Amino acid sequence: MASVDSPTVFVVAADPARAATLAHALPLVTVVPVTDAETLLREAHVTPPDVALLYTDTPGVPLWQVLPMLRQRAELGGTRWLAVGTQGLGEMLSAGADALISDSTPTAALVLQVRTLLGRAAQHRDMQGRVTSLQRRMDSWEHEERVRDQLVHMLVHDLKNPIAAVMGLLEIVYEDHRVPEDNRELIKVARDETQHLLHLAVNMLDVRKIQAGKMNLKRELVFSPMFEEILEQARGDVGSGLRDRHVRSEVEHDLSPASADPEILRRVLANLISNAMKHTTTGGVITLMVRSVTGGVQVIVRDDGEGIPADDIPNLFAAFEQSRLTLHGRFDTGMGLAFCKLAIEEHGGTIWVESERGKGATFYFNLPLAVDGEDDDFIEILN
Repeated sequence: MASVDSPTVFVVAADPARAATLAHALPLVTVVPVTDAETLLREAHVTPPDVALLYTDTPGVPLWQVLPMLRQRAELGGTRWLAVGTQGLGEMLSAGADALISDSTPTAALVLQVRTLLGRAAQHRDMQGRVTSLQRRMDSWEHEERVRDQLVHMLVHDLKNPIAAVMGLLEIVYEDHRVPEDNRELIKVARDETQHLLHLAVNMLDVRKIQAGKMNLKRELVFSPMFEEILEQARGDVGSGLRDRHVRSEVEHDLSPASADPEILRRVLANLISNAMKHTTTGGVITLMVRSVTGGVQVIVRDDGEGIPADDIPNLFAAFEQSRLTLHGRFDTGMGLAFCKLAIEEHGGTIWVESERGKGATFYFNLPLAVDGEDDDFIEILN
């Protein structure tokens, strides 16, 4: 006797002996006799079969007329349809039958064909189960991503204002000459760490935006004077820590204009300068350069710090994979460099680093030049 979970085969034929013969040959299969097309339409909706044998000599509505309707039902997507007969097989094939066989075929051959179709139906069920499982996991992942994005957005926006307020207050206290010198040093450390915390929060939000494709660049033509201005703004964003370093800037004159979002470019440079500062000691040298290269503009941020271990370089631009070896012992999430990579690639550029242990590190990124249309628009504005 077939089990509850056994496969089901419909035998659509006027002669019930055909179903009985198949049931005897397939003891582990539930064989259901169906007398006509109308019954097939009704029963298939209630109990979708794994395989259905459609005898072409079944009286009443021709089975080739109802087969297209059956194949459109979602619940019958895994059913395999076997047309059995000597006439009308062409119509059955055109209607969507999966296989054809003569009604004079020996029972053993018919059983073998049914077993083959049952195997295909089982494979379909297994695949559908996997698809359903993957869809559930995808839905769960998408839900988690939405929750994570909302949480990051909420945290960053809720943190930015109080962090900025703390920074402002620390700056006021630091500039007050009544504060003893030893306390001023502590205030300076607190201010720099607060600045670092603000950078971490903002970078976290921006990395999520770029990964989600939600950061829309506001491209402009960036000429030499604007590069000089962006470098100066980025230095100011880094904070007072640069007062203890020697920062040198060099922008090539008469650069062909790059196509970039100035605000995002400023953020990238602030992150790279901040990274250079973390890897240099007091009195260290940080060099900023902007120069033309074939097909674009290249920006360089070089420091003379301790350098980056070779093992850390391949994953340096991945979030949470930044080199932990810094002169200041500060744990970093790596979000800053991850943001730099995503932002430059969003511009259509490239970014990389060259470093030798003990000899500093040099970060490079290339930006594409403005296309001809952008240049024409700028000329029209000037005119």
